[in-house]
Amino acid sequence: MVPEAETRSVLDELQRLRARVPLLSGALAASTDGLVLAHDTPGIEAEGVAALTAAALGVSIRMTEATGRGGFRELLVRGGSGYIATYAAGSSAVLTLLAEDRINVGRLHLEGRRAGARIGELVDSALERVERTPPMPRTAPARTTQNRTLPQRPT
Repeated sequence: MVPEAETRSVLDELQRLRARVPLLSGALAASTDGLVLAHDTPGIEAEGVAALTAAALGVSIRMTEATGRGGFRELLVRGGSGYIATYAAGSSAVLTLLAEDRINVGRLHLEGRRAGARIGELVDSALERVERTPPMPRTAPARTTQNRTLPQRPT
């Protein structure tokens, strides 16, 4: 998964985004399989939103492929009280923004796309470093004269 330092950087990006766009009520970065990477979503269950984002992403990817529209870039849902916008964030993450109904949608897209690109760079580079890091060698457990977890066989 994403190392803690990058997770903190992603959270910082989400908080800066919410400060720049006052009508954002929440921001969440998740893996494409629905795991929360970082969130700034007061009053919203982040894990549930991340799982729903993954489901919506799956449908969106199928729609873009079925209609020949290329790879997934973004999804916009408008409800009675506002918007939910999801943006691609690199190859393995997505950014979901919750916005009030009065938001300027053009500004939402501009800021969401920029933040998605920055978050994607952070997550993708962190995952590349993790994949390149060789696993730590396992040390064999110390030998003891008696097995303490399994009963001893009679001799």
